[in-house]
Amino acid sequence: MVAIRDYEPADAHALCALLRAEEPYQVTTPRSVHAQAVAMPARQRCRLLVAVDGERIVGCARAGLFADAEDAGAAFVNINVAAADRGRGTGRALLAAAETHLDAIGATACFAWAHPDPACENFATAHGYRPGREARFLRLDLSPRGPLPARPRLPRGVLLLPAVAWERDPRPLWQTDVECFGDEPGDVAADRLSYADWRALNWDRPDFDADLSTVAVVDGEVAGLVIAQTDGARHYASGGTGIRRPFRGRGLAKAAKAQSLYLARAKGYREATTANDDANAPMLAINIWLGYQLCGSERRYIRDLAPPRPA
Repeated sequence: MVAIRDYEPADAHALCALLRAEEPYQVTTPRSVHAQAVAMPARQRCRLLVAVDGERIVGCARAGLFADAEDAGAAFVNINVAAADRGRGTGRALLAAAETHLDAIGATACFAWAHPDPACENFATAHGYRPGREARFLRLDLSPRGPLPARPRLPRGVLLLPAVAWERDPRPLWQTDVECFGDEPGDVAADRLSYADWRALNWDRPDFDADLSTVAVVDGEVAGLVIAQTDGARHYASGGTGIRRPFRGRGLAKAAKAQSLYLARAKGYREATTANDDANAPMLAINIWLGYQLCGSERRYIRDLAPPRPA
């Protein structure tokens, strides 16, 4: 009999193993699992639910509000069930518990990712979710024999520096990230993300790598950045790449991302992954130039929830 309960710190290692199997394109460690349960922005009202069968963890669901959405009621739910334990109602029970939580915190629309296989798609549509945008996953072999091209030549006045150089005050990186992210295509319209919430979602994450995250500086001004996440062993993932509007068209994204990848290879990382919205053609082209190859996809599914109850 599968039971649904809240996350406990002792679950971190088992959940890490589950998520690595179900989401191999993401950097996942026990510390990052724990942080996503207890250290997310308060505005998110995030809850991590765990499905257990006896002593075994067989699934999980993360649900909460987006910290940066223009619509205060925009919410997310992401469900994972171990492949060997599907078809027993676990996903349905997790979704019901997650939607109950979202209803309680005033969510009005729910956004969920689903793998592109008929079972997941049928599950989503059977529960009232309509298809949204598609995200592409890409993988790069970072071994010394991998296809990473030569670093591009930097334009005059451009420096590439590690994000750790802003350790005392990363606010310029927050401002740049928020400005750039607002231009990315997606199902959820982004609003202003507070500095405290940005730190919780990026800088203070245990898998954020301030040495490999790379900042493009033009004549002393922060022009863009590449956010890097690592597992401390072999897996490097891009958490976002953006260049501010006045500095686009100079090859800075390509140069900064190549620099970050070369640094990652030198530190012993052997696999790099990244994700792109299917409509983000410029970034997709940069990743293909860097040697990334398409390796998977997910589609967003959306459901309108009941409107908030009157006070």
